[in-house]
Amino acid sequence: MTPITITFALLIFAIVMFVWEKIPLAVTSMIVCIALVLTKVLTIKQAFEGFVDSNVILFVAMFIVGGAFFETGMASQVGGLVTKFAKTERQCIVAVMTITGLMSGVLSNTGTAAVLIPVVIGIAAKSGFSRARLLMPLVFAAAMGGNLSLIGAPGNLIGQAALEKMNLGFSFFEYAKVGLPILVVGIIYFAFVGYKFLPEKTKTSADSAFQQINDYSNVPIWKKKFSLIILVLTILAMIFEKQIGIKLAISGCVGAIVLVLTGVITEKQAYKSIDMQTIFLFGGTLSLAKALSVTGAGKVMAMTVINMLGKDASPFALLVVVFMLACVMTNFMSNTATTALLVPISLNIATGMGCDPRAVIMATVIGGSCAYATPIGMPANTMVLGPGGYKFMDYVKAGLPLVLLAIVVGITLLTWLYPFYPNA
Repeated sequence: MTPITITFALLIFAIVMFVWEKIPLAVTSMIVCIALVLTKVLTIKQAFEGFVDSNVILFVAMFIVGGAFFETGMASQVGGLVTKFAKTERQCIVAVMTITGLMSGVLSNTGTAAVLIPVVIGIAAKSGFSRARLLMPLVFAAAMGGNLSLIGAPGNLIGQAALEKMNLGFSFFEYAKVGLPILVVGIIYFAFVGYKFLPEKTKTSADSAFQQINDYSNVPIWKKKFSLIILVLTILAMIFEKQIGIKLAISGCVGAIVLVLTGVITEKQAYKSIDMQTIFLFGGTLSLAKALSVTGAGKVMAMTVINMLGKDASPFALLVVVFMLACVMTNFMSNTATTALLVPISLNIATGMGCDPRAVIMATVIGGSCAYATPIGMPANTMVLGPGGYKFMDYVKAGLPLVLLAIVVGITLLTWLYPFYPNA
């Protein structure tokens, strides 16, 4: 078999096993990773480089920062403040999604989720609401919020760079013309309908990143305050990442190290706070994303679907197909990889048709952020898998309707805001 055929076979295997869940998700991920090496589709270095990906380092660091914030009881206290205003579960979901979405507009969606997960778990502990019904809306809002500005997600800048080569481009908040309505519709959806599809779990896996602690009376006040200070400083460092020149993962590591050195969290507690299921699942599935890229399997899949349109396809048909294709691919590849793959393809077809490429680029970028239907669609989805106690199908049930809503809202706005032939 060719490398492309093997990659497609392993992709299908991974999808089936993720849905079936007869073996743990992380084990499935590692089977795929090892199989790609044994079949010589990837080298050992290529297959395992995901485990030293900056997002994995960020996961580990923020699990420790979040663990300290939770184990000192500070998360519960902060949660108590929020629950004074959000009296019901639905109000709490709306509050969490609103805060997360707005933060994600100026901070990476992964970074936003990382710093807010312990806060939301504290809210759940204080209010009595199931954390599983709060964490999933959080990561969905982080993904949607990434489309509020040029810096909200890496894919946004990929689209911008492609347009600049044609002497075009988007303003800083132009993505928000489509991204903000999708975020608002998403929040409204979960407030009135979507909450019904959220899982009703109350227990998490034994190795969950954040374990319930009921008695915080023996925790010194300085530890509680210091855990909050470090979390806030970490958030600020992430917000001003470009200004200070320090990457998200490094800021997280600094925060984690300071917390251990000062004794706010012990070394043993720090190790315990790391959710290894998340690490193995994310690191392993990155090997599949790598294979889709290096073998050209991802490009074959994209071109096959687009070529089905035919030479005489309308720009509107192209727009719909590109948006939907990006939505599908981003749930199994990173949104950055999906966008990077599809932008040049869709741009070439759009210019070949002689139509304004901005709508197609916007469709590719926005569609590439709709990673709501699987736990591997984006790092934040994977990060809450353990703490939320989720199964693969939980993401499908709650996230797939949101993907469909995003497609409807996105396509409607794009055809209105960006005429295909503006000079006609």
